[in-house]
Amino acid sequence: MVDRTVNVELLARLRHVLAEQPVTEAELRSLSDEADGWLRALRGQVAATERRLDALVRDPTTPLGDLATELRRIDALLPALREASTLVARLDVQARKLRSAWLLAQAEGAAPGMRRPPHRPC
Repeated sequence: MVDRTVNVELLARLRHVLAEQPVTEAELRSLSDEADGWLRALRGQVAATERRLDALVRDPTTPLGDLATELRRIDALLPALREASTLVARLDVQARKLRSAWLLAQAEGAAPGMRRPPHRPC
């Protein structure tokens, strides 16, 4: 169920970046892609569970155990979906901040974390 959807390593990396730890553009893009994929997967699982639950509710012969299973599944998925949505939104904000800082540093002559090349007179 949810334990397959929650990637502990991905969560740790997200929290690391959201704690404003240094990250490269490549790492940021990779993390953003993975987080977006995680969010899409969770949304798909929630939608599929809701469809199954709707079908079960419409069928008067559905055993209560089947309804209970789907309710437990949706009950476990929704908090994971809320957390994923929150973390991805925060990552987007953090990514904009980091990219703005990188662009500003480049405009001023050096990217953050990079040494400036020595000045050579013409």
